[in-house]
Amino acid sequence: MAWEDIAKDKKSRIANSIPKEWRIESLLLDDNVMGYAESSGILSDEELAITGSTAVDLVARMASGELTSVAVTTAFCKRAALAQQLTNCTLEFFPKLALRRAQELDEHFKSTGKVVGPLHGLPISLKDQFRVKEIETSMGYVAWIGNYEKENSVLVDLLLQAGAVFYVKTSVPQSLMVCETINNVIGRTVNPRNKNWSCGGSSGGEGAMVGFRGGIIGVGTDIGGSIRVPSAFNFLYGIRPSHGRLPYAKMANSMEGQETVHSVCGPLTHSVADMRLFMTSVLAQEPWKYDSKVIPLPWQQAEEDAIKAKIASKGLTIGFYKSDGNVTPHPPILRGVDTVLSTLKEAGHTIFPWTPYKHGHAHNLINTIYASDGGHDVFEAINSSGEPAIPNFQDLLKPALPKIDMNELWATHLKKWAYQSEYLEQFRLAEISLGREIDAIVCPITPTAAVRHDRFKYYGYASVVNLLDFTSVVVPVMFADKNIDTKVEGYEALSELDGVVQAEYDPVAYDGAPVAVQVVGRRLTEERIMAIAEEIGRLLGNDITTQI
Repeated sequence: MAWEDIAKDKKSRIANSIPKEWRIESLLLDDNVMGYAESSGILSDEELAITGSTAVDLVARMASGELTSVAVTTAFCKRAALAQQLTNCTLEFFPKLALRRAQELDEHFKSTGKVVGPLHGLPISLKDQFRVKEIETSMGYVAWIGNYEKENSVLVDLLLQAGAVFYVKTSVPQSLMVCETINNVIGRTVNPRNKNWSCGGSSGGEGAMVGFRGGIIGVGTDIGGSIRVPSAFNFLYGIRPSHGRLPYAKMANSMEGQETVHSVCGPLTHSVADMRLFMTSVLAQEPWKYDSKVIPLPWQQAEEDAIKAKIASKGLTIGFYKSDGNVTPHPPILRGVDTVLSTLKEAGHTIFPWTPYKHGHAHNLINTIYASDGGHDVFEAINSSGEPAIPNFQDLLKPALPKIDMNELWATHLKKWAYQSEYLEQFRLAEISLGREIDAIVCPITPTAAVRHDRFKYYGYASVVNLLDFTSVVVPVMFADKNIDTKVEGYEALSELDGVVQAEYDPVAYDGAPVAVQVVGRRLTEERIMAIAEEIGRLLGNDITTQI
């Protein structure tokens, strides 16, 4: 069968998984579909209230018996169905299985008076990389269509132990290696705030789904920004934990066995409170007993408390940089960083300029790592079906690239290790100079606000963090404004790539696009960085009521 026919059948099956009563009759809509759920008449007022709530509130209300999992799951299944029809963000939708699971949880609660775990009854959306038993995993490759899983990914099992309900697996780009979500299986996923903007990638389906509130906690993965960029482009919080904090075992992936820079799992949420709920719930399942790469490190409440004490005494010390010296961010991003810095300063905290250390070297090194197999793994999956390669990753992965040999790989490992150690030294030297501990660094996550399709060119702000294996949390800040974020005239480009990025900026095209920053800390500092991100969000006023 031709690849086009295989993809057409898959797309038809996704469409048919949506009950008729949840289908949209006409798609002649505005570019911004964020308000469609409220005007559609498909969700009741109670269901709108449920999908507009926090995960923390919902699990508490289900634990008290005020809400049932069936009611909550139905609400999110309906809204996810709308999200799919409006943004094309789904590779698997299985509401019948979800409602069966929700009914079982309700019956357990009714008979015992107890919840299964801290996520009891809560619907959670998953990136298509996550294996769910009896559900298909295509991961954006036509050749993988028809692969039905015989077992769950480890994180899926642990979330089930904690009481979660699964109902949808979201779209990814072919290969996973780009920050734009497009594949030959279902096509392009768009941003619910403006269909002309990217939803990010590779967890872009999660970004669109959670951004539209078809999900409240979505789980993605990140090897070069794949959680953080969709979070930034959809005005969400997102965490890239350090490798070894959360389980990754039994995941589907491209370039499996590549160990130089690890992909990691993490949630995309509307608040740090919901992010904390996810992290604590997973860690409470002791994932190190299921995945040998997970560090036996339970939730460290003392670390969070230490940061909260500093916040209370106005004692945070935050470094910052606006440019990494390779590509200068667009005006909305620069204003976003300035907004965070001025807000922290007004709150009494100490900020100081951080000099990005050899970020050009790090960016080049990680790009070499991504291409170390000459694109063999990715193109083997692409060519086996006859589908074409999406153009987005051809600057990074080309079939003609040479593979590196074992000695080159070992040398690359040493370069990475040396760079990580040198960066830690920069922290130590700065702390000696300041006479105090550095709590975090605030910086851009991308050089652009939610970017127009196929124009994402520079990954360095995100990928350097992956090379360092630092903890990073994205914080939504504001929206681009064409009247304020005007184009810089006479700008002298730092490099050819910088020139391309700057030439792409159009204040009108970016007007209203989400703007975010990332808060970065040393390795395995999730509790501390989440607490700082939460305080920044509080100071900015970016809580749930401002995001809907």
